[in-house]
Amino acid sequence: MRLRIPKTFCQQHSGSHKHHGCFSISHRVLRARRYAAAVAFVAVFMVSTITGCSIARLIPDGKHDTKKSYHANHGLSIQYPEVKQCETPTLLKAQQTTVPLTMQDPADLPTLDLSLQDAVNLAVTSSPVLRTVGASQDVRVAVQGVATVYDPAITASSPQFGTEAALSAFDAQYAQQLFWSSVDRPNNVAPNGVTAAFTPTVSLAKNAAFNAELSKTTATGGSYALRHIVNYSRTNQPFRAFTSAFDGWVEAEWRQPLAQGAGSTYNRIAGPGSVPGQYNGVLIARVNEDLSLVDFETSVIQLVTDVEQKYWDLVTAYRRLDTAVRGRELARRTWEYNKKRFEVGAGRLDDEAQARSQYYNFEAQVQAELAGPNGLYQTEQDLRYMVGMVATDGRLLRPTTEPIDVRVVFDWESALAQALERRAEIRRQKFQVKRRDMELVAARLNYKPRVDFVSQYRWYGLGNHLIGSKDAALDNMYGEITGGNYQEWQAGVDLRFPVGLRTAGLAIANAKLNVKRERAVLAETEFLISHNLSKAARQVTTTHELLETNYDRLIADLNQVDVLDTRYRIGSDNIRDLLLAQRQLVNSATEFYSSLSRYNLAIRDFHREKGSLLAYNNVQLAEGPWAKGAEYDAYRTGRFLRPSVFPAAKSVPAPVTNGPFNPSAAQNTSLPVRADAEAKQQMPVLTEVDGENRSEPLPTGGR
Repeated sequence: MRLRIPKTFCQQHSGSHKHHGCFSISHRVLRARRYAAAVAFVAVFMVSTITGCSIARLIPDGKHDTKKSYHANHGLSIQYPEVKQCETPTLLKAQQTTVPLTMQDPADLPTLDLSLQDAVNLAVTSSPVLRTVGASQDVRVAVQGVATVYDPAITASSPQFGTEAALSAFDAQYAQQLFWSSVDRPNNVAPNGVTAAFTPTVSLAKNAAFNAELSKTTATGGSYALRHIVNYSRTNQPFRAFTSAFDGWVEAEWRQPLAQGAGSTYNRIAGPGSVPGQYNGVLIARVNEDLSLVDFETSVIQLVTDVEQKYWDLVTAYRRLDTAVRGRELARRTWEYNKKRFEVGAGRLDDEAQARSQYYNFEAQVQAELAGPNGLYQTEQDLRYMVGMVATDGRLLRPTTEPIDVRVVFDWESALAQALERRAEIRRQKFQVKRRDMELVAARLNYKPRVDFVSQYRWYGLGNHLIGSKDAALDNMYGEITGGNYQEWQAGVDLRFPVGLRTAGLAIANAKLNVKRERAVLAETEFLISHNLSKAARQVTTTHELLETNYDRLIADLNQVDVLDTRYRIGSDNIRDLLLAQRQLVNSATEFYSSLSRYNLAIRDFHREKGSLLAYNNVQLAEGPWAKGAEYDAYRTGRFLRPSVFPAAKSVPAPVTNGPFNPSAAQNTSLPVRADAEAKQQMPVLTEVDGENRSEPLPTGGR
């Protein structure tokens, strides 16, 4: 860009002085431009330095920079894993999936009857993966991180947190070392102090060392060790009776903690050799396994919940589709009637258009109820996934279990007591409290100095040979050891502790806070469960009242459509009221069937809140079969175990649990006496017991 000086400005200064003054102004402007350009260059230089792109081009290429590496196109290339996959039933079902259903008429498809009990049985036995269908159908969300039947076994077999891993700390340990070495070293010693023509003496030696140790840690924190050490040396050093000799010993050691780390209670909780604040003993590992079992039970409960949800959703989808089809049939008849009237000149064009619009409205509703996101085919496929069936196989699942439509009354006091005792969340939190209580006990026992009683006894031997006839003194090493000629012993106390025991004190404070926190969470869990149970009980009553109301509404709309249709055909009423009544009838029927499913789901939710859903659906949890040879191993180990003669006289540690718990055990809830006889006459009452109780559906002619 060039700076232009206005011509009129220069013409006003015709003299040299004036013209020079004109150019002086131009120089100032040019200097300003140069300054701005310099500032811009500095800014660009700073940006280039920050980004590193432009400055990197100024660095010359190295010797090998221009040559591409062999791995340039392979280091980050996408690869396909080489995995040998087994021919599992799930994989075969995935490969056998047929073309999905879209707009096929359900009446033309073969059906497969499926009861709710069969659906639950298939879901809990079809796959080791506990399936779930949440709000998102994305397979990455639905599959990754789900629970499996292997999870409790994985926790039990964990080499870090399992019970067997904690018990392995008390296993006998064997260690052995065997080393050879040689010495070829000059000595800086002059003979008789003469340094002229000095020839150094050289130390020559051949050495060997063998160490073996068998140690065992006891439940009280003590340790036993049996060691055997053999040293061999062959050297040219003077003043030796034997050029080559063996020396060694056999020793036994016993170390017993007297303060910190002592006692079976501490070692069962924290484990041997643990530090303050770290607890991974047998009892803690046992709690880890119990927590994994509770988590597995929770996953099974969620599986049963989802299966029942999808089952009643499918029941509702059938009813909604049937209702939409019936509404379309009513609209079709009305449209055909008005079309004929208009053709003969007795009807109106707007009446025929309104009836035709109503028909296509119901036609779109039928298509949405059939193949929409929440339609029949999608809901049926969701249930197929939950029960482990092929996505589509040309057949259509047809639910056969009739929904409960009678009033179910629960005993509130009994249900509340069961919920506060049997809910998996409460048992899980109680295990957490038990863990924290044990950690506090271990922390208090650890608030002591480290005082160990140590004793050793040694049989020592020295000999020219390792094994010999022992005809002469010190002929062989093992002869001297077994002869017991040289014996040594040592006994004493080893005392070590940090002054102030700060870490141990912090461990106690931390353990106390953890106990308070877990107990507060337990109380809050029980409080929340009582609220959820109250909400579930309210939903049972409310949904049944809505079921009765929607039933009365359906009957009223049926009567209204019959009356308006008759009046319209005799010409005493207009078509708008009839079309509106038809839409209301379809909405009433849809809402009635939806409320019927919501009532059954409310009963399911009440059972879940009070901890009896598995028993309600006849689901039993049991351990799988033993591995091959496990029974024989148990028999072989049991031969060395003898029952105690006086078991009551023995002092045993406090148990972790108070016995086995069966989440599928039968529970009976008594029915309170109702004073309102009129309510009994309205609808029958079903007494809730564990298991599946069904009754006759609602009558078609009124309550």
